[in-house]
Amino acid sequence: MVKNRHIKERVKNNLKNKADYDALTAQQTGSTTSPVGTPDNPSTRVFTLANVITFTRLIFTLIFLYLFITHENRYIALAFYVTAALTDFLDGQIARRTQTVSWVGKIMDPIMDRVLLFTGVLGLVLTGELPLWTAIFVIGRDAYLGIGAQVLQRYRRRPVDVVFIGKVTTALLMFGFSDLLLGLPLLQGLRLVNISWLPLLNDVPAPLGMLAVYAGIICSVITAIIYTKTGISIIRSARSDQKDSLSHA
Repeated sequence: MVKNRHIKERVKNNLKNKADYDALTAQQTGSTTSPVGTPDNPSTRVFTLANVITFTRLIFTLIFLYLFITHENRYIALAFYVTAALTDFLDGQIARRTQTVSWVGKIMDPIMDRVLLFTGVLGLVLTGELPLWTAIFVIGRDAYLGIGAQVLQRYRRRPVDVVFIGKVTTALLMFGFSDLLLGLPLLQGLRLVNISWLPLLNDVPAPLGMLAVYAGIICSVITAIIYTKTGISIIRSARSDQKDSLSHA
């Protein structure tokens, strides 16, 4: 029982660490002066209005996917998707204004964001409106960075800071996939290449958002390279510090 409790506590702290390292450190050291329920001092509450809204995002996302891939009604499906996306702003505002920021919300919010993005991508792939390789790339890149973050936990507890181009990548992909879901405006193929798996760049018509997806993928590669170099630097620095400490012991 004691061992299980320790494992649960370690997993819980791991999740908190990824959600907000600074807030967790402040709580553990007792150095926080912010009221409980603020972003700098999240509460342990589970059932809050903000968390209910976050969970609603998942329900709306699943409804969207069903309506979209079954071709029931594209615009009703998109209405659910847009509503789900808007809850991302809404739950954060409510949590901050009502002082009900919680660890559950901080952990679940980015997860639900990824679910929303991946569900939109999945819907487009299942309806044949997005090449499969783009979905594999986007999900694979996230998996790669997630695994890398886990490896770095062994060398430094603080997560790697988000780089600007990473934010640009997210913005481009979100705009691109959202426009593909809308399907407007539809552009004629640019005939720049003769490659079947590059719609719009070849002679296959596609919405404008396809260009944003391509730009986002290029930025994704650059972002992954930057994070990889940063990770390698952190590992080398940590190993060097370990050697120095051992040599002086």
